[in-house]
Amino acid sequence: MAIAGLGFDLVDIDRAERILERHGDRALDRFLLPAERAYVVSGPAPPRHFAVRVAAKEAVYKALSRVPGGERVTWRDIEVHRAPNGRPTVRLHGRALEVASGLGDYRLHLTLTHTAKTAGAMAVLESESSISD
Repeated sequence: MAIAGLGFDLVDIDRAERILERHGDRALDRFLLPAERAYVVSGPAPPRHFAVRVAAKEAVYKALSRVPGGERVTWRDIEVHRAPNGRPTVRLHGRALEVASGLGDYRLHLTLTHTAKTAGAMAVLESESSISD
């Protein structure tokens, strides 16, 4: 497999907190799927968990944007999920799944991190298909 796409993003946690304070449920519904929302609001630090999921979705979008049709992927086409071992994984839906499936056999890797001020994510899309620029 070869790298077909790479994405990285950082989100300021204070900015995420302001978005949640100002837009509340509307922001949660715009960016998150139901399972993501449940996870974000159930923990002790919703702005941090919200910020890292937004960073993850943007990183995955950037990785998919190199694939034909990837620029049409939306926030709700990408779902950040926690595996039983706690590791972050990605579930693709809608356009994102169509785009990635067009590559044939693919793998999408995700890593998340955060400090008290910043949340970050990196996504690596691997495929046996080559992407031409």
